[in-house]
Amino acid sequence: MLIVVESGSTKADWMILHNGNETISNTKGFNPYFHSKSDILEALEGNSALVSVKDDVQQLHFYGAGCSSPELNAVIESGLAAFFRNAMITVDHDLNASAFACYNGEPEIACILGTGSNSCYFDGLTVREEVPALGHILGDEGSGNWFGKRMLADYLYKKLPAPMHDAFFQMGLNKATIVERVYQKPGANVFIASLMPVLIENKDLPYAQELIRKGFQEFIDVHVKCFKEHTTCEVNFVGSISDLLQDELRVVCADNGIRLGRIVRRPLQNLVNYHVRLLEQA
Repeated sequence: MLIVVESGSTKADWMILHNGNETISNTKGFNPYFHSKSDILEALEGNSALVSVKDDVQQLHFYGAGCSSPELNAVIESGLAAFFRNAMITVDHDLNASAFACYNGEPEIACILGTGSNSCYFDGLTVREEVPALGHILGDEGSGNWFGKRMLADYLYKKLPAPMHDAFFQMGLNKATIVERVYQKPGANVFIASLMPVLIENKDLPYAQELIRKGFQEFIDVHVKCFKEHTTCEVNFVGSISDLLQDELRVVCADNGIRLGRIVRRPLQNLVNYHVRLLEQA
C-alpha cells in the first residue's frame, strides 16, 4: 500500500493506492513552521479513512509547504512515523511536488500560487531555486496571504469597495478581532488566506482587478524573472489562486512575455502518476 500526500498550509490531499485502487482523503495542511508532532497525530487520528489503513501502509511520500530542510522535514516525519508505524516515509518540499506534477518532458519553471507562493526551475533531473520563499510576513507575493493582508489593511483604512467592506463586516471583523487573529493566535497565514473568497466574488471591481494584477506582477518580477530561462521555457502553475484567477494570471503573463503552460489546481493525481512511473521503472 502506497500513500502520496500533497500538502499546503491550509489543506492536505491524500491518495491511498492499494491493489490498483485509488482512494482520496483530506486533512488540514501540515506545515513544520506552524504544526507539531502532536498536531499531526491529532489530525490523523481524526480521519477514519487513514486510521483504517495506517498499519498496512508500506510507503508514504509527503510533500508539504515549509518542508525545505532536514530539520523542518523531521518535524513532519516524526508525526507521520508515530501514526504510520510500518511505513517507509519520505518528506519533501511542496515545491518539488509542483515541479514533478507539472513536468511534461521539457524544462519548466514551476510556480506555486496558493495560500503561499514559490517557484523553481526543473529540467527533469534537478530542481533549482533562485530566490527563497519568505513566507506570509516578508514574501508570498501573489498568494492568498499577499492578497489577504492587503485587503485587511484596506478594510481597516476604509479603502475597500462597499461590497468587500460589507463582507468583512458581516464576518465580525474589526481591528480587535483582526489583531488577535493575525498577531496573537496561531495559524495567521491560514486565516489571512481564508479571506480570498471575498476577492474572488468581487474580482470584477476595479479595486480587485488592480490588486490582482499588482500581486501577480510582483510574483512574476520576484519569482519568475529571477530565472534566466524565463523567456525560453514554459511557466507552469499549481494552486488554488492560479486556478481561480487564471484569466487575470494569463493577462499578466502575456504582458510580460511569459509563456504560460499548465495551471493545475490540485497536483495530487499528477504527483501520484509520477510515483507510479518511478515504481514501474524500478
